[in-house]
Amino acid sequence: MTNLPWTGASGVILATVVIIGVYVFWRMLKEMRSGFPLKDERTQRVSGKAAFYALHLGLYFTIALMLGNILSNELRGVYLLDGWYAINFSVIVQGLMYIGFRLYFEKKEDFQ
Repeated sequence: MTNLPWTGASGVILATVVIIGVYVFWRMLKEMRSGFPLKDERTQRVSGKAAFYALHLGLYFTIALMLGNILSNELRGVYLLDGWYAINFSVIVQGLMYIGFRLYFEKKEDFQ
């Protein structure tokens, strides 16, 4: 993946940013139309817990990505990912995990 052309990688990054932006905009419109306060105690707890899990699992993912890169270099002599791709991939995965955890915790009715 070290020889991935920049046009391909930038297209994937741009598509991900657009998808996340559309999701955030859709979410804001949905919350504004509901007539309820945008931030209540449960929403803040859901967001906090989702961020907590996303951060910790994202750190484990980044460590695993780093170890995979080191092992690939030691065993095959070629890096699995360049630094730029690894950072972008890690940030995208953490953002998607946050969205996933937030949606999951919002659907749970017995959330504590």
